[in-house]
Amino acid sequence: MNLAIQKSPLFHADVTRQFGWYFDEAGDELAWRFFTTVDLTLLKLSRQPDLGRARCFCNPILRGLRSFRVEPPFHRLLIFYRHTAAEVVAERLMHGARDLPRRLVEPPDAD
Repeated sequence: MNLAIQKSPLFHADVTRQFGWYFDEAGDELAWRFFTTVDLTLLKLSRQPDLGRARCFCNPILRGLRSFRVEPPFHRLLIFYRHTAAEVVAERLMHGARDLPRRLVEPPDAD
């Protein structure tokens, strides 16, 4: 059974921003491939929500987050999410080499 997939406003903003970057830098074909790959990765998480790594951040806002890599070739990007028995909530999408504890609490356009 697949869990419902919810996307937070910050997740939508992160995906939109990354889509725009791919569109500008690599063209519409790769940008749409990115968008589709993110959705396929979320579908995988809806089937197996414990696939992602449990994260341990000091900031209480970030407690309970898990992360999972977007499918290749976009595997440097991580989906940060939480899940319950009924749903997966995608919270953020971010490059794994970022200062994650800081960036996860900043708005998508902070850098």
